[in-house]
Amino acid sequence: MSTYMARPKDFERKWYVIDASGIPLGRVATVAATLLRGKHKPIYTPHLDTGDHVIIINAEKVLLTGHKLDQKIYYHHSGHEGGLKKTIYRQLMMRKPEFVLEKAIRGMLPHNRLGRDVYRKLKVYRTDAHPHQAQQPEIWEVNA
Repeated sequence: MSTYMARPKDFERKWYVIDASGIPLGRVATVAATLLRGKHKPIYTPHLDTGDHVIIINAEKVLLTGHKLDQKIYYHHSGHEGGLKKTIYRQLMMRKPEFVLEKAIRGMLPHNRLGRDVYRKLKVYRTDAHPHQAQQPEIWEVNA
């Protein structure tokens, strides 16, 4: 018995649409990361990109449960002394809700070349309009 290893000719990439309206941020992020990695497929191979393309719509309607909108803080640093910047997630969700989802999903992917390649297959949109109708994406239901 030998371990199955997928080859690039075995991959069939599909496009999936996830509607994030009314679903918690973490739930959407885990489902998207699973689809991007290809863990939902029987041909999943950990060191290869066997995943599919994911389109997330209605990013502005994603939920943060509890008091996270006011208590969760996004930090980033400019690189200069005293350059630590803080932003509360309520302000971040008003300004760029796409970034909140992208950050959550990126943190669930591998932090190496494979993760960067997988991340490129993610598309996040603020509303329900997206320019990927030609790819005939399938709707992926997320259990809230």
